[in-house]
Amino acid sequence: MPWIDEERCTACGICVDECPVGTITLPEGEKAFIVEEDCIRCGKCHEVCPSDAVRHDKDRIPLDVDANVTWTRDTLSHYESDPEKIAFLQRTVRYYEKQSTVAERTIGRVQELLEELRERQPT
Repeated sequence: MPWIDEERCTACGICVDECPVGTITLPEGEKAFIVEEDCIRCGKCHEVCPSDAVRHDKDRIPLDVDANVTWTRDTLSHYESDPEKIAFLQRTVRYYEKQSTVAERTIGRVQELLEELRERQPT
């Protein structure tokens, strides 16, 4: 999923003009923003951005991990006893394990779709 690095974005608007589904906005006085739910992952924004502000998901992994850990640490403050904290952390681990399983199974199914499409291609 592409995202905009606000430090690199110059608000030139090229990505907004080139997005085939109009999912990139440029509010007045702000940087470009991609509405993730509407993005079709065509890559055009990556291709046209002169300041390399459109980034890939992999660039965001460390930031997302840090945000998740920060949220977990902050949420721990709502629990008083160690047993409550342990139970919360166990629930949190189960949540991320579920997210991991969903991602792995989704990847498998999408790879199947990719193979089906490749098999239909003339050789």
